Amino acid sequence: MSEIIDCPSPNHDERTLPISMLVLHYTGMQDAASAIARLTDPAAKVSSHYLVAEDGQVIRLVPEERRAWHAGKSFWRKITDVNSASIGIEIVNPGHEFGYRPFPQAQMDALVPLIADIVQRHGIEPANVVGHSDVAPARKQDPGELFDWPLLGKLGLALKRPRHGLQDPHWTPGGFLLALERFGYDVSDGPAAVTAFQRRFRPETIDGIADGETRGILLRLLLHREGDALLEPRHDPI
Repeated sequence: MSEIIDCPSPNHDERTLPISMLVLHYTGMQDAASAIARLTDPAAKVSSHYLVAEDGQVIRLVPEERRAWHAGKSFWRKITDVNSASIGIEIVNPGHEFGYRPFPQAQMDALVPLIADIVQRHGIEPANVVGHSDVAPARKQDPGELFDWPLLGKLGLALKRPRHGLQDPHWTPGGFLLALERFGYDVSDGPAAVTAFQRRFRPETIDGIADGETRGILLRLLLHREGDALLEPRHDPI
C-alpha cells in the first residue's frame, strides 16, 4: 500500500456506532489542493478519513476511530447516522460540475489496497462498500458512473453487477421501490433512488426508469443476499 501522508483535519467528533460501512466520494473540486483546503478548514465543517490524489498519493485527514463529516444527511440499510458507522474516502476528481473524467490508473492502484485494508480490518461486507450517491441519492452523484465499481466487484471488495440469470420480476413502480428500500436505499425520492441504483449497477443507461433490466439486476442482488426464498409468493402484493 502507498505511503500515507498525514494532513490532520479538525473536523471530526466521537462515533456513536461501530464501523460497518465504507463510503466512497469524489472531491468535486477543481484540484486536489482546493479539496484538501476545504476538508481541513474548520469553517467548512466537512472532512473525510482519507483522500486519494490522481497521482496515487494517499492522505489521512481523520483517524479512523473518529467520526469524520463526509456523508451529510444520508441513509443506508436503516442506518441514519452514516458518518458514525462509516469510513469515508475522498477520491480527487473534478466531478460533474467541473469536468467529470475517468479515474487514473495510478489513483485506482492506490485506492484498491487502501479499501482492501480497511474492509479487512473492520470486517466490512461488500454490500456496505457504497458510493455517496447510494447513501444520499437525492443530493449526490459521486463517485459517479465512470468509477470502476466492476474492478472492486471482481476483487470481492464491493458487490458485483449481476449479468447472468437476470429475471424480470415485473414489479410495479411502487413494488420496485419497496425492493430497493429492502436492499438499502432511501426511497423517499423515488426517481432519485432509481437513478442512484442505475448509476451504480447499470451506468450505461441512467434514466431513473425502473425497466425490466433494472428490476432484474435488483432481484439478482437481493437473491444473492437473501436466498431463493425471495422468489416465493410474498412478491405478489408488490
